[in-house]
Parts: sequence; structure tokens; C-alpha cells
Amino acid sequence: MSARNPVWNPEQYFRFADERLQPAIDLMGRIVHPGPAVVVDLGCGAGNALPLLAGRFPGAAVSGVDGSTTMLARAAEGGFATRQADIATWRPDAPVDVLFSNAALQWLPAHETLFPRLLSQVAPGGVLAVQMPAMDATPARRLQREVAAEGPWATALAGATASPSILEMGAYYRLLRPMVKRLDLWFTEYVHLLKGPDPVMQWFMGSSLQPYVQALPEALRPAYLAAYADAVRPHYPAEADGTVLFPFRRFFLMASL
Repeated sequence: MSARNPVWNPEQYFRFADERLQPAIDLMGRIVHPGPAVVVDLGCGAGNALPLLAGRFPGAAVSGVDGSTTMLARAAEGGFATRQADIATWRPDAPVDVLFSNAALQWLPAHETLFPRLLSQVAPGGVLAVQMPAMDATPARRLQREVAAEGPWATALAGATASPSILEMGAYYRLLRPMVKRLDLWFTEYVHLLKGPDPVMQWFMGSSLQPYVQALPEALRPAYLAAYADAVRPHYPAEADGTVLFPFRRFFLMASL
């Protein structure tokens, strides 16, 4: 199972829909454009940001692009135009005014060539607006790899990986600043108040645990998830009322042509 092609479960992803949507709201709120005609959500998933983009840019043609048929089926329920495509190689029919991507591009490698190519799809005066998790060094992500390398599932998971590490902040600056009129870069750390049994494991079941789970024979999946939950639990202890405070750091990039 490759990081680029996990099989997504909309129901599991939407288990924390409000928390996952907030960064998209924050990103689109900072986009400055006098009146885009074409707005594309690249890696739109189940389409939860599409109605918000339509509200943010009234009059624009808003559409979503994603590689997952299951996620696009949910997105289509909102009545928005969608297109199934590999977001690593997608090209629009004509340059777009706002190219928006929330928590999708971290799944793709070679950002040194990806981001300049995406900028080439943006019309003059347009904006590339991107948000990506910056969690690779945290216990929650590190333990996915460590647990995968141990136990009876190690052989089955030898080739499984989640999303690759994003570049460091300065690399994006050096890569993109000469190409644009304005480049804004920032980090935000959200503290999510999670409930329920092993909520950190449940959170990542909707994202970066999927490549590991899908690479396993079905009989080994519960044991791997239980081992991961046991390993990660001490790093994110529950409060007296059962709430787990889960810090989640995200990197934002906005390039204006």
C-alpha cells in the first residue's frame, strides 16, 4: 500500500469533521482575491470544504478534485462538480484563480517539483493556498512507524509508509519566493479536545494509519491497532473528565501571483 493511494473511509474521516475542517476555514479566510471565477479544491476528499469555498467566493465556479472514488461519492452529494484524478499529475483545462488544498499535498513526494508545477496552473493574479499537517516528529506519528516494525505484522508492513515528511519552512520559501509577488508562511498548533476510547488512534484511523492497516491481512489489523493504541496512550493521557488534549501542528502556505 503506498502513501499516495490509501483507500479512504468517509465515515471514519468525518468522525472528527469539525476539527479537520477548522484549518480549511482558517486558510480560506486569509485568501485575498478581488473576485475569482474558478476555484478548485485539490484533494477535496469528501467535499466538506466545497460549500464553504462557495460561500467565501460567491459567483465562482467551485469544484473538487480527488483520487478516491469513495470520498468523491460523498462530495458529489453536495451538488458540486467533481473530477477523479491523481492530484500529483492533475492539470486543469485552463488556469484557475484560486487553487486550494487542505491536508492533501503532504501525501505526495517531490515537493521541489510539485509546488512549482501547481503554481503554473494558477492564473495571473491568482492564489495557491495550501495547508499540510506538520506532525512527523510527534509521538503519534513516530509510533506508527515503530510499532509497524515490531511484532508479527513487521514483515507484512515492511513496505508500508504513511505520508512522507514535508519540507522545512525555509525550503518552501527559497523555492517559491522568486516565483510569486507575495508568499505567506505560518504554523498553527490546534489543541483538539478528543473524547472516547483511544481517540488518538481513532483520529489517525481516518488518515495516516490507513496505509498500515490496509497493508495488513485482516486478521492482524486489530492487534496492530491495539499495540499502537497502547504505545501512544501514555503520550496523550486523558484528563479527569476523560478528555484527551491532542496538540496538532499544521503548516500553511499562501502564494500570490
